[in-house]
Amino acid sequence: MNAPMEKPEAGAALARAPHDLVPLALVPILAVAALPFVGSTSTWLTLTVAGLAMGMIIFITASGLTLVFGLMDVLNFGHGVFITAGAYLGAAALGHLAAGGGSGNLWTDLATVLAVVVFAMVCTAALGLVFERLLIRPVYGAHLKQILVTMGGMIIGEELIKVVWGPDMVTVLPLESLRGSILIGDSAIEKFRILSVIVGLVVFATMVFILNRTKIGLLIRAGVQDREMVEALGYRIRRLFVAVFAAGAALAGLGGALWGMYQQNFTATVGAQLNVLIFIVIIIGGLGSTTGSFLGALLVGLLANYTGFLAPKVALFSNILLMVLLLLWRPSGLYPVAKR
Repeated sequence: MNAPMEKPEAGAALARAPHDLVPLALVPILAVAALPFVGSTSTWLTLTVAGLAMGMIIFITASGLTLVFGLMDVLNFGHGVFITAGAYLGAAALGHLAAGGGSGNLWTDLATVLAVVVFAMVCTAALGLVFERLLIRPVYGAHLKQILVTMGGMIIGEELIKVVWGPDMVTVLPLESLRGSILIGDSAIEKFRILSVIVGLVVFATMVFILNRTKIGLLIRAGVQDREMVEALGYRIRRLFVAVFAAGAALAGLGGALWGMYQQNFTATVGAQLNVLIFIVIIIGGLGSTTGSFLGALLVGLLANYTGFLAPKVALFSNILLMVLLLLWRPSGLYPVAKR
């Protein structure tokens, strides 16, 4: 059975703090450049926060795939099934825990949301273990087979979800204390969007910390660079890589649960739809780069909201246009981690 392909530089670079600061300026540049076109400062602030919230949720869903590709060299086109499962599991848990729309107390409702996303993450992590064992393990090192097998796995997964929950659209009602908006001057900022931004920042900071500052992160990066040497020291890198895949699935479940609450309406195709944005994000960021995916997701979220307001027809292909322009500037992405 083939092991994950080794990449001498990828593990060390996966979450390394970027020395090139130019890509970091793209997000504020895009936000400032949109202001004259939007005109109204209050409208611009509302669109900006909405774009950041959307970008953060996309990053959370993309971060799992970034981990899996950056550390295991696995092209998992079935990543969307974990997102869909997370959305449905989150909606089911929320309906069970807060059937009446929540308590109305902010901290109680936040605790409910926490319980919902933890439940979705645990379930999708378990699903990820099954997915890795049955579909991924036999095709390690074979990218073309990975693409075909995982796409098939996603189609089967979506159909199974329809069998369990049905094909109809699912509606998720926000908890009472998280409904409505906060007024900042003349700008109305939805409460759940603020929560999404906070969760996204926490996920990003946690990933960078674990990969750079902990023993587990050190072992992961060392295992990518020299698997045999780490195993000779008594560490079972095989199990560690499986745990990474489960963690990636859990992050997709977290993103799916948040996306369901963010959109409030979704169907079983939600994972496939987000899959397109996720691959745009990781290509923009540089395959396997956590920081690059973070910036790419923010750019995608902001541009989608600005163009949706200014030119709705352009919004249909704005993310593809963004990817093309950035790849013309940097063909390997904003922060490429290795030559593959």
